[in-house]
Amino acid sequence: MRGDPSLQPWLARAMLLRTRQRPMIGHIGFHGPPDRRGAAEMGYTVLPPYRRRRYALEAAQGMMEWAVREHGVRLFRLSISPANAPSLAMAAKMGFRHAGEHVDEEDGLELILELVRE
Repeated sequence: MRGDPSLQPWLARAMLLRTRQRPMIGHIGFHGPPDRRGAAEMGYTVLPPYRRRRYALEAAQGMMEWAVREHGVRLFRLSISPANAPSLAMAAKMGFRHAGEHVDEEDGLELILELVRE
């Protein structure tokens, strides 16, 4: 971000609970601005004690709404391990569809899922 501060809005943001203590429960962001196709790839992590409570769903919807409203993004991408059933279920609930596969150097096989927002 030091080399290009314009990337900051696209990168990691803390996920906080709406409570008085506002604990950080995870993080979410895009891997950078949209690519040549106009696709913005999103990633997220929810800390174990807070998983399976729809926090990632709420945060992902908010991030996509921001990208549509502020930058006109219409194509969103997720890369998810085929073994990550909760994330795959969330992606399906949001309307993401299988668009391919790739092998990540660190994470191995990942399914590429995409969603077009009107």
